[in-house]
Amino acid sequence: MERVLGVGGIFIRFEDREALSRWYRDNLGLPVDEAWWGAALPLKTDRERAGAAVVWGSFADSAYFGRDDQVFMVNFRVHDLDAMLKQLRESGCDVLDKVEANDFGRFGWVTDPEGNRVELWQPPDTALQG
Repeated sequence: MERVLGVGGIFIRFEDREALSRWYRDNLGLPVDEAWWGAALPLKTDRERAGAAVVWGSFADSAYFGRDDQVFMVNFRVHDLDAMLKQLRESGCDVLDKVEANDFGRFGWVTDPEGNRVELWQPPDTALQG
C-alpha cells in the first residue's frame, strides 16, 4: 500500500504576495527569500537526506488550488506517484486526470471529501524517500 512519506510543502493563496510573505517573515521568523517569496525549511531528522526541505510558498489567486475559496494546499511527498494515484482511483477518490513533470519532480492531485485539493509530489531523486 502506498503511503505519504512526509510534507513537501504548504502553499497559501495571497492578495498581496509581498505583504503576506513579509508578515510570515517578520512575525513568525520564516526565512522568506524575496527572489521567489517563499521559504525552504530544512528537515533535520536522521531519516532525511541533507539538503531536504519543506517548502512554504505563496500563490496568486488561481485555479491551482481547486476551489475558489481554498486558501491553503498541502503538498505530500510520495515514493511512487503513479501507484498512489492508481490506489486513490481504485478507492473511488476524486483524482485529477493530469500529472505534471518538471525539474522539481512529478505532481498529481486528489480532492478530499470536503472539496480541498491536495497535491502529491514524487521528487526527482527517489533516494530521498528511501
